Amino acid sequence: MGTRTQLYDQHILAGARMTNFGGWEMPIHYGSQISEHYAVRNDAGIFDVSHMTVIDIEGPDVLVFLKYLLANDVSKLTNIGRALYTCMLNQDGGVIDDLIVYFFDTNIYRLVVNAATREKDMKWIMSNGNQFNITVNERSNISMVALQGPNARDLALSMFPEDYEALVSDLQPFSGINYEDIFVTRTGYTGEDGLEIMLPTSNVEQFWKESLSVGFQPCGLGARDTLRLEAGMNLYGSDMDESTLPIEAGLGWTISWQPENRDFIGRSKLLERYITQDHNRQCGLVLIDKGILRNNQKVMIDGIKQGKITSGGYSPTLECSIGFARIPMSDFNKVSVELRGNILEARVVKLPFVRHNKALIDLKMLR
Repeated sequence: MGTRTQLYDQHILAGARMTNFGGWEMPIHYGSQISEHYAVRNDAGIFDVSHMTVIDIEGPDVLVFLKYLLANDVSKLTNIGRALYTCMLNQDGGVIDDLIVYFFDTNIYRLVVNAATREKDMKWIMSNGNQFNITVNERSNISMVALQGPNARDLALSMFPEDYEALVSDLQPFSGINYEDIFVTRTGYTGEDGLEIMLPTSNVEQFWKESLSVGFQPCGLGARDTLRLEAGMNLYGSDMDESTLPIEAGLGWTISWQPENRDFIGRSKLLERYITQDHNRQCGLVLIDKGILRNNQKVMIDGIKQGKITSGGYSPTLECSIGFARIPMSDFNKVSVELRGNILEARVVKLPFVRHNKALIDLKMLR
């Protein structure tokens, strides 16, 4: 049995099919993964993301520490509530985790890290932070929900007091705002607009019930996975891990190479591999033949097994099979995928596949 979020009973009442994810009992769907996917693409869905780990780091040295710990530069965050997506690397440049960091105050930042990496993330942060004047506080008393979809923000506004409603309506992407004991951010993992809400665990059940009453559809991990796949968003443990460089996972844009004297963990090894191009690259794949792309299937280029699928599945929006693959640096338009002994044709495309309910791939042009 995994750890249960405060919303476990609500999931059961809603008829959720539960599964173990990163040591947590989480809903995979509430009857129809496809309908939940379309709810987020076309209207508004709510996800329980309380399995994520919230960490507050504060102290006189917190900025210096985070500039050393993270590959992206938190000095970019100058307005309270602003957020930054980044990777935390090991000494060889491999990805320990991907996360979002929020700027709360001059001496206070918040990190939201993945559920499955919680223990190793905490150990890494503590071991590298012991030389800095900081305190690290895991906020186990905070729960998170994600309100996602084109109508999500409008629906959410009806749940907030009038004096807060205007502030939330003006919230910019990758920004957050505090209201009493609630932190609202305009972030998400679906490729649609929406909000992620951090609030006291004691209040999350009531917030969940109110969200359903105003029109949000409960959505599980299944829809979350197809949505993030269409949106070209990586999943830690599938598309990257400690043996993967961020530049091999399509995350080169999250690395701040400037200023040159910022010596973040893993910089020297990563820079060496970057300059020599001694690494693979990530690409999107669309399957032309019938079948479903799945994780770890072999990708063949000119008949040679030279890559693999890192994430794959069926795209409800495109109505075909798509995936991410890690392949050599050279440019290829066509590859083959080995599926149960059969060799199937696929096309290499630029990510993402879908954004804001708009298909970015012309399937007719690929065939």
